[in-house]
Amino acid sequence: MSTFDLDLNIHAVLPKRTDFKIGSIGAGAIVRNCHLVAYRNAGFKPFAITSLNGVGAALAAKEFDIPHVYSSWQELIADENIEILDIAVPPDQQLEIVKEAVKKKHIKGILCQKPMAMNLPEAIEIVRLCEEANVKLGVNSNMRYDQSMRALKTLLDHNYFGDIVLATIEMRAIPHWQDFLKKYDRLEILNMGIHHVDIFRYLFGDPERVTAITRSDPRTTFNHIDGISQYTFQYANELMATSLDDVWAWQGEGTEKDMYIKWRVEGLDGMAWGTIGWPASPAREPSTIKFTTRKHPNQWIEPTWDEVWFPDAFLGTMTQLLRAVEDNTEPEISGRDNLHTMAAIDACYLSIKEERTVLLSETLKEVYQHDLSRHI
Repeated sequence: MSTFDLDLNIHAVLPKRTDFKIGSIGAGAIVRNCHLVAYRNAGFKPFAITSLNGVGAALAAKEFDIPHVYSSWQELIADENIEILDIAVPPDQQLEIVKEAVKKKHIKGILCQKPMAMNLPEAIEIVRLCEEANVKLGVNSNMRYDQSMRALKTLLDHNYFGDIVLATIEMRAIPHWQDFLKKYDRLEILNMGIHHVDIFRYLFGDPERVTAITRSDPRTTFNHIDGISQYTFQYANELMATSLDDVWAWQGEGTEKDMYIKWRVEGLDGMAWGTIGWPASPAREPSTIKFTTRKHPNQWIEPTWDEVWFPDAFLGTMTQLLRAVEDNTEPEISGRDNLHTMAAIDACYLSIKEERTVLLSETLKEVYQHDLSRHI
């Protein structure tokens, strides 16, 4: 039996500096349970925090020894000590913050939460503002740092499976829809499916065509387009990548729960499948991968690790921004790259609205129209 010794590249690469002055805007569950936990584990020391309601910031500051608490994000960004903004507020509010933050010469990098905005035009504006101000912009597309996805990407880059034919994701989950989402008609694909849309791009690049169908989430009392969704990406080489996002995975009291995220990738020379541990959160359940390949014939290979998506992946999304600031390079998960994810999401909604397959170029053209001087 052959030995498998490939470095799967699942760990975040730290910057040389670990003392960047980070200011956190937002102190909700995702910040307290993921962002700040991951930063503390890496030895980072966030410098300041604020929250929209004022209560969460004080609690987070006490728990994570954050020395400065501000009553508003305007006060926080005015602090000339702060170098990096870690924004974790509803997506409809990120553009307003970025507009003011880029005016502050001391701010060198901004990490926006995903989705970067509620729509593609606002996302384009965020990217434009940061580029004109020479501020590095990263997006917290944290599934790119899920350990099984990092491992799969490494195997794909080393051609372990040959030409890829089919990729699938199946999610059975029970989301807790945030109150701010109830104001908008775009629900699942923009706010949960975005992980899968972005991960298909991370693994395989931009598709040529997008087809999506949906139905509403029957538990909700607010109007929305997409509750339970299925979307398929088709590529120039005929690869199909499809995701089924079922957010009605529990019928309520009197029935059992069965939540999971499963994925599978099939190629001409091998295949891989695995699970995402997120549905078990806050319990620490690592994601998994199992694969077979002609490079190591007639066996299943099952690497393991102790890290989990939530919270450990959130170190990766921050460190890729810090290294970009440190080295004056483009972040791995840059705002500019994320415009393609936003365009793919717009293509899903256009497909739903017009009940047809949509060329990604139909929605990407808005990006090109706003930036004809650069190839994107």
